[in-house]
Amino acid sequence: MYNRLLLLPDLRELLDADDASGVAGFCEALHPAAVAEVLEGLEANESWRVLSSCTPERQAEIFSFFDLPDQLELVETVPRESFSRLIEEMAPDDRVDLLERLDPERVENLLPMMASAERRDIQKLLSFPDDSAGSIMTTEYASLPAEATAAEAIERLRQQAPDRETIYYVYVIDEGRRLRGFVSLRELILARPETRVESIMERDVISVRVDDDQEEVAQRLARFDFLAIPVVDAHNQLVGIVTHDDAMDVAQEEADEDAYRSGAVVPLQDDYLSTSLVTLAWKRGGWLVVLLFASVLTAMALQSLSDDLESLAWMVLFIPLVLASGGNAGSQSATLIVRALAISQIERRETIQVLLRELVLAGLLGGGLAILSFAAAMGFVDSMAKAAVVGITVFLVVAMGTVTGAMLPLGFKRMGLDPALMSNPLIAAVVDVVGVIIYYNVAKIMVVGG
Repeated sequence: MYNRLLLLPDLRELLDADDASGVAGFCEALHPAAVAEVLEGLEANESWRVLSSCTPERQAEIFSFFDLPDQLELVETVPRESFSRLIEEMAPDDRVDLLERLDPERVENLLPMMASAERRDIQKLLSFPDDSAGSIMTTEYASLPAEATAAEAIERLRQQAPDRETIYYVYVIDEGRRLRGFVSLRELILARPETRVESIMERDVISVRVDDDQEEVAQRLARFDFLAIPVVDAHNQLVGIVTHDDAMDVAQEEADEDAYRSGAVVPLQDDYLSTSLVTLAWKRGGWLVVLLFASVLTAMALQSLSDDLESLAWMVLFIPLVLASGGNAGSQSATLIVRALAISQIERRETIQVLLRELVLAGLLGGGLAILSFAAAMGFVDSMAKAAVVGITVFLVVAMGTVTGAMLPLGFKRMGLDPALMSNPLIAAVVDVVGVIIYYNVAKIMVVGG
């Protein structure tokens, strides 16, 4: 492991001495990720001084390890000609991620300065919808004709390798670039030199469509444990591949989004410290307003029962216990179901099975908590009937919260919405409103007498 704090002073000395060759040697000696980590301690203009001492290829390697907000800050200091060369050297999917965050006018001014092949590639990738397979794929894949022999294939791969993301999977295409199969590098090496590719290739190719959701693509790649998965268009023409590292980024992004939504926060585009206070307030405030109105509904439910409040004043002691039990149970169910949906553990046809499981759990959890609540209430009230109100209400509210927390995300999924929108605070707010009504109605029946 490299210690950034130890290396940073050495790099500053090289910059102060204007030792371009020394800076270049520094960048070549370390792994690109280590260089990027050291450069985090410099200002953007100093970071560019370091990168400008490197070859364009090394610049792109180091630059790709910067976080996106840091990349955006750095490109503001880069001359347009240098920026165009840097973009040309970047991996297609990485440069599209960056260009999507830049001002469209700046991108339009930048494209004419680039080679026509890179320009067409960028325009094509930028045309795909956000969060689609096309938006995360790379066009740097290795391909072969079916008629090539193993010896010819290896020679072709030797020529393609420097410009390809991966050569461990090689895709077999026809003259119309339609995907016919794939062959692994291992199979090519082990095959006899005169063996034709079509005789050793796998014809049953698992692929994704260019407009498929990126989360589904990442799940499929993980399910089959591939290093890469091909992306085809409506005519089965090979247009790119999604590699495992990009799939991991998508999985991390989706997990982050689910975590934010479960806490009633609109997902952040950048990391926490890079997000402005105004943006944070906006993304958090919207949900807080929604939850505030949900709390108002709870107050309205209490107001509707105001006529009975005087005779049922003892119940106030147990409102936190009752509502917390239901809200916590609902949040647990919602968390489990949202996560199961995120990693495709639950299919639509299994909704009834989920409901039945949650009903059984509702009985088990509700029954156990009801007994404990009854015992606790006996220490505060003067009759068994009042303690029973608390116990029965806890049972009903926990059961309701458990089933509601499981079914609402499934309902959102069925409607084509993100199940994670059903956040834990929102589940708790829904349970609060209904819980208050259940609590006072149980008390009226058992204590007041209906």
